[in-house]
Amino acid sequence: MPLVDLKSAPYHLDDGQIAWVEQTLASMTLEEQVGQLFTNLFFFGPDSFSGNAYTAEDIIQKFHIGCARYQGGTAAEVQDLLNRLQGASRIPLLVAANCDSGGNGAASDGTYIASGAQTEASRSTKVAYDAGYVAGREMAAMGITVNFDPCVDILTNWRNTIVNTRAYGTTADDVLRYTLPFVEGQRRSDIVTCIKHFPGDGTEERDQHLVLGVNELTPEEWDASFGRVYAAHIANGVEMIMAGHIALPHYQQALDPSLADRDILPATLAPELIDGLLKTRLGFNGAVITDASHMLGMTSAMRREDYVPRAIAAGCDLFLFFNDLEEDFGFMLEGVRRGIITQERLDDANRRVLGLKARLRLHEKQADGTLFTTRDALAVVGCDEHLALRAEAADLGITLVKNTLDQLPLNPADHRRIRLYYLSGEKGGIYSGSDDTVNRYVAELTSRGYEVTVNDGSSRIKGPTLKYRDEVDAALIVAEVVGYGAQNNYRIQWKTAMSNECPWYVWEVPTFMVSHNFTTHLHDATMVKCLVNAYHSNEAAIVATIDKLEGRSAFKGTPNELVWTGKWQARL
Repeated sequence: MPLVDLKSAPYHLDDGQIAWVEQTLASMTLEEQVGQLFTNLFFFGPDSFSGNAYTAEDIIQKFHIGCARYQGGTAAEVQDLLNRLQGASRIPLLVAANCDSGGNGAASDGTYIASGAQTEASRSTKVAYDAGYVAGREMAAMGITVNFDPCVDILTNWRNTIVNTRAYGTTADDVLRYTLPFVEGQRRSDIVTCIKHFPGDGTEERDQHLVLGVNELTPEEWDASFGRVYAAHIANGVEMIMAGHIALPHYQQALDPSLADRDILPATLAPELIDGLLKTRLGFNGAVITDASHMLGMTSAMRREDYVPRAIAAGCDLFLFFNDLEEDFGFMLEGVRRGIITQERLDDANRRVLGLKARLRLHEKQADGTLFTTRDALAVVGCDEHLALRAEAADLGITLVKNTLDQLPLNPADHRRIRLYYLSGEKGGIYSGSDDTVNRYVAELTSRGYEVTVNDGSSRIKGPTLKYRDEVDAALIVAEVVGYGAQNNYRIQWKTAMSNECPWYVWEVPTFMVSHNFTTHLHDATMVKCLVNAYHSNEAAIVATIDKLEGRSAFKGTPNELVWTGKWQARL
């Protein structure tokens, strides 16, 4: 099992920084060493994965966590929480966010720039860089030090909606073309990069939140694709890698021929993948964190009391999220006492985590008071510069997938009376569509001279088609199908059986469909003759989409082949 070298990449620590790591490690109790392995999730609101009544300060002082993440909150709320956490911690914390598209992953008022799918469509490395640059600036302003992004998965299965919008391409070349500039952009703010989801999502349609993910590539296929991506990022100095609850069975059995199918475990619990493939063969010297430990790809492997310590024993250095604070902490502590986690492995994991803190000089900032961020720093969140980059990314990325009846441009002379159909996804989930999208469309179209009627999709009554043609000049379908962890994949779901929102009207009036999230809706709406992929529903994206539908601006995005979902009729 390779041990960390703090003088080498990605740490490059000097003697003073190494001395702090070693002195800190020597000063830690066993409980503090165990706590350093955990990342706790803090919520703004009543929900909690941990089911406890502890305050934020209680969690720091009792469980000695090494890293924090949070869910929700405005930039000011996030900043206040992080300042509290750092103030309560003897050893400064790593603080992480999921910012794959810009600063919107850090706070509700952060700036979206472009998702992986939008970046790929833009064919612009500048858009990729800008997304990382804005993410880094806005994270740093709030006190965040680690980005659990970019996602370096390769999307090859069109049915996969887990990384449909987060992946930067369908080939290793495209993923590297855009993710390396993203990292360069966020490094401007000295943000630690954590790429994911090793050994790679995007080849199957199932979601590791709900079932063990399986990447069925052979060793040769993996080396030529995902392996190239990870090797390039390791050479580029990536500091952290998130292991997915994803198996790589053909490679695992090649690395350890004694493994039967029943022995195959997700990467988070598989030493042949973490220590063998990632840390030894690929030479990764940084820190490995598990993906979220409540996901069924992990929970279905064995009892929780077994897999909590076994994740660290397998080579992971950080454990993502408690289920129950006392219970999980006890499981990890008992794992050390029983020798499942050796002292050498525990010390090595701690050195890798403390080494990142030393690289960021968090201990020096803690000493001089600069670890806390101020309200003045938040001026960059949603600033004019960032909004201009958002508009530029929208202009470059929005994609005309098809217009086979040549019905564009949309205009108030020919299409004054618009029937708007809004297709939403999951309601009340962690991520969901919003009435704000409909309201923005209605307001923007009305300001341009259109009369907009929002369709009631709960009805199956279509009415006379001639009457429909008399009353409607154009149909606009706005799809914002968003969801998280409740289905293995997300597709269009009509509001009721044979709803009147189903595109029965495509031959009756000019019909235009816009997706503000997933890129593969033609599978469920092959009859639509004009489809635009707009990737996000922020104000700039909606304005730019309507501009392009009206011909005021050219469509500049380029779709990948997966938009056709392998269906010949989707191209008609």
